[in-house]
Amino acid sequence: MSRKDKVIINKLLTGVPGLDEIMGGGLPEYSFNIIAGAPGCGKTTLAHQFVFANATAEKPALYFTVLGEPALKMLRYQQQYTFFDHAKVPGAIRFVNLNEVILEQDLDAVLREIIKQVEEINPGVVVVDSFRTVVRKANGVVGEMDLQGFVQRLALHLTSWQATTFLIGEYSDAEIRDNPVFTVADGIFWLHQIAERNSVVRKFQIMKLRGQASVPGLHTFRITEDGLQAFSRTLGLTKRRSKNVTSRRLSIGIPELDKMLGGGIPEGDSILVAGASGTGKSALATQFLAEGIRQGEAGIAAVFEERPTEYTARAGDFGLDLVTPQTNGKLNILYLRPLDLSVDETMQEILDAVQKIGAKRLVIDSLAGFEMALAPGFRTDFRESLYRMISALTGIGVTILSTVELEEAFTELPFSTYSISFLTDDIIRFRYVEIDGELRKVLVVIKMRGGNHSKDIREYEITSDGIVLIGQRLRGYQGLITGIPAQVYRPDEKVAPSPKPKARK
Repeated sequence: MSRKDKVIINKLLTGVPGLDEIMGGGLPEYSFNIIAGAPGCGKTTLAHQFVFANATAEKPALYFTVLGEPALKMLRYQQQYTFFDHAKVPGAIRFVNLNEVILEQDLDAVLREIIKQVEEINPGVVVVDSFRTVVRKANGVVGEMDLQGFVQRLALHLTSWQATTFLIGEYSDAEIRDNPVFTVADGIFWLHQIAERNSVVRKFQIMKLRGQASVPGLHTFRITEDGLQAFSRTLGLTKRRSKNVTSRRLSIGIPELDKMLGGGIPEGDSILVAGASGTGKSALATQFLAEGIRQGEAGIAAVFEERPTEYTARAGDFGLDLVTPQTNGKLNILYLRPLDLSVDETMQEILDAVQKIGAKRLVIDSLAGFEMALAPGFRTDFRESLYRMISALTGIGVTILSTVELEEAFTELPFSTYSISFLTDDIIRFRYVEIDGELRKVLVVIKMRGGNHSKDIREYEITSDGIVLIGQRLRGYQGLITGIPAQVYRPDEKVAPSPKPKARK
């Protein structure tokens, strides 16, 4: 059979942000689907979002309620979501109660009532909530073959009437092997609600979807006033562009540091700024953002340890205006600190902000705060998730500056507590050193993938102008990177000038 002779299956938008991408473009039209999961995980809300997104006066939705919530009570709560459209009830969306039929009659009578309603209304969408109640009523009265026959006849009738169907039920994972409902279904969507210490994490899995390729694995989702929002575990990677290699370098806002970096940060790089508390990591990050704004490049700051007002006020102490750029669309400060985030959710918010203002620079301040904002289950694979996030963002041309706080060790020079130096293109290390009974600050460029860089260890100060490098390379000391250097020559001795970094060809 040639490609042009194949049946074309239309895809319906689910009404759930992020879910269509995970499904491979949407839900197959006229499919017979199961939404399964424990109480409270969002099954009914998911069905309602699909119903309100697709029901019309010409092809209405038919919602059967079975020994569960009465329709009036269900609508009372569902109308709190923003997707709820009062104009569609009861015209485009109609509710039918099957309680009496279930309690007093057999499966054949249930099937006849459903078919009767479908023939009268000719719906485009049919929902049975909860179908598990029908199965429980049938258990002990009819055999497994009779139950399977009922499900198959129901699926056949609804498909022949060109209706997209959802059966909602509270099932356990073990039932998927033995329950005939799952054999007949075209799509199976399993929702999970997991308590992790003091956090609740919601995940879902597409266990079956005939006719198209979906993204496998567990994906996180959140229920807000807008309903469900899904976050793919491959978010940002499926459609990412190859990283364009350019010769353009971005100024970090400190001329002397730009020289040490060989002319600035290569565009599209991920740079890590590591150091102890008070060494100026956040000050450098705000200078990096302010310099981009000065040059007409929009920026985003994802902050986890300060509120946006505090962040902008601190930048103002260095003479940097981060208030005006927020009003004219050149800067977006995202405050992310709910303590039960997923990395995918964070990345979605950042990607949305990047697209909205066309951002070219991103600051993540800090990685330690980012990790603490995650639900406990997501912290175990923080490094892998961070890899996906950095790859996705640099892949669309965003230059990322991340800060990480380190406990100062006066015997070594660690770069990060996360073993993520391989994820970054460039590393700048801040540290304290003790010289002549005084605690001073030095910095060194540890790594640059985009070319050569200065190997000098430079002293700096944090002033009202931000970070200012003072003097040339620190000479006459041995063991500077340990934080407790030893003087090896008299200050009045002449020392050969330090070599300059070579420019990249």
